[in-house]
Amino acid sequence: MLFDKNAQRIAAIDWLRGIVMILMALDHTSWFFNEQRIFADSVLLYEPEVQFAVDQFFTRWITHICAPTFVFLAGTSIAISNFQRRQQDISDAVIDRELLLRGAFIALLDICIFSLVSGEMVLQVLYAIGVSMMLMVYLQRLGIYMVFLLAIIVIIGSECLLMALWQPDDVVPVWLGLSFVPIFGETFTVLYPVLPWLAIMMLGWVFGEQFMSKQIDPNVAIRLLVTIGWFMLALFVIIRGLDGYGNMFMTLQGNTLVQWLHVSKYPPSIAYILLELGLMVMILALLMRWEAAKNMINLNGPILVFGQTALFFYLAHFCVLAALRFVIGRGDLEQTYWITLLVLIILYPICRAYRSVKWHHPQSLLRFL
Repeated sequence: MLFDKNAQRIAAIDWLRGIVMILMALDHTSWFFNEQRIFADSVLLYEPEVQFAVDQFFTRWITHICAPTFVFLAGTSIAISNFQRRQQDISDAVIDRELLLRGAFIALLDICIFSLVSGEMVLQVLYAIGVSMMLMVYLQRLGIYMVFLLAIIVIIGSECLLMALWQPDDVVPVWLGLSFVPIFGETFTVLYPVLPWLAIMMLGWVFGEQFMSKQIDPNVAIRLLVTIGWFMLALFVIIRGLDGYGNMFMTLQGNTLVQWLHVSKYPPSIAYILLELGLMVMILALLMRWEAAKNMINLNGPILVFGQTALFFYLAHFCVLAALRFVIGRGDLEQTYWITLLVLIILYPICRAYRSVKWHHPQSLLRFL
């Protein structure tokens, strides 16, 4: 199940990360080039009377899995990396320092680079991931069961707290925006408040500790993942069907498939988390089964390359999209898909070259990317 290249890696996890990077590229290409792009994944953004074009809705919806998967797998990677580095007799103090530095570096990318380019303070997924990584330095000391319990408490309790402190038409205090509720302002925007996404990273860390670091038999892990996936999807159906608590004020506006899948991402509702993580663990189980069945992994497959260079891909794809705007105007959905394919073709050799350099210089500053 494992292959070595400077450090053990699990192909199924890299494949899954690569898949969500491709979907993320589609979503951001749509943001840059799609005139009819839908962005209504919150009670703060959605107008109840609006009817969505099905093709536009599902183009947006299939990308919902990206952020929770990326954050979840960041937690998983922390657990796996820590386990492997301890096997190399690297001290906990060094491991913690590296995680703090990497978390700070990632958070500062949003605070400095993306905010500078946007012309306003914008805190997106890198802010949530970076701050969550820094907090994981201390949270992981609590042990696997306490981390799992705290993650569940944060996910379940977030909406209770918001119902007590905030209503969708209220002004959001900065402290609440940084922690729980998005802010959509002219000079200050928070798309990813930290605490709900920290809870998802904590679940990913628990997964890494329980299933990977302890070297559970892959077949057992696959069966358990499928069971967990079905359980989460069943809970999603129940919570969405009850149409109350757990939907983060995004109630059903009809009994169509589009309305059932139109859940709150900003902030992530319980329904959203159950749906996306449920789908994610099912896909991961399939990829783990696929990996176990293969005699040899193609290290240069595009999906694997993108998955192994995820943060670099994230930064580079914005550069490519920005450059393409000089030669391509906004258009329809079909154009969006063709541009996405072009972006992936451009990025593949760049990401492959970057991976090679990083593997040959494992202690360089490139390790933060």
